[in-house]
Amino acid sequence: MATRRWRLAHGRHLDLGGKAVVVGILNVTPDSFSDGGLFDAPEKALVQARRMVVEGAQVIDVGGESTRPGAAPISAAEEQDRILPVIDALADFGEMLISVDTYRAETARLAVAAGAHIVNDVWGLQREPDIARIAANIGAGLVIMHTGRGREKLPDVIADQLAFLTTSLEIARCHGVADDQIVLDPGFGFAKETAEENLDLMARFSELHALGFPLMAGTSRKRFIGTVTGRDAADRGAGTAATSVILRLQGAHLFRVHDVAFNVDALALADAMLARQTDQTGR
Repeated sequence: MATRRWRLAHGRHLDLGGKAVVVGILNVTPDSFSDGGLFDAPEKALVQARRMVVEGAQVIDVGGESTRPGAAPISAAEEQDRILPVIDALADFGEMLISVDTYRAETARLAVAAGAHIVNDVWGLQREPDIARIAANIGAGLVIMHTGRGREKLPDVIADQLAFLTTSLEIARCHGVADDQIVLDPGFGFAKETAEENLDLMARFSELHALGFPLMAGTSRKRFIGTVTGRDAADRGAGTAATSVILRLQGAHLFRVHDVAFNVDALALADAMLARQTDQTGR
């Protein structure tokens, strides 16, 4: 897998391709679907972030508003009150890379000013397009995620991905975002109505390389894993790791997960196998 450099804020970068990159999920919310309330106090969030880094996470993704189906919306001020003290503390902690999970342009601006390197937009720039201008102006890495929420989707899972993400990429370019700032995320679980739709997306994941950007997979503890395994959300770490391996073998670069150690070990084996294949075939 060819190495590509992902340009991030504050003069940082991340090389993608050679080895899988694990992104640890840090929800500082009372109501996220599997870990709500566990890390909503800043001191608890910092302990969890340190634990994930020790376990092998290279990026910590901080979110202040639950994106589970049916979650109550919060104000921008409340979101910022939750995440900014945590991001500020993480920035003081060490060399870890910090991502902010937000669709609000002003929250993104303040988070990067506090020390975040990456903006992760679950609405793919199509809720607040000005978030693209913010990312361009401050040179932040930008994760553009697909969602089916609030619109009628195309019947073919990949056709809908390509149509939505092409529109998002046009927004990014119109606002001056450079290609080397962009990672795409197909948005597992975000208005993918059935387990079968998510499994179809996973089976056809490699078709997303047609867009020409690095890809992030966010399957962690999602409902479709529970449908297949029969496990409750908190017990889906092994199932998540299995999806991570499947998607790594199809070329995913980054993996946004709750259970870091499970996924680091699973992805190390996937990377070892990919390396052996390269040694044997020369490709």
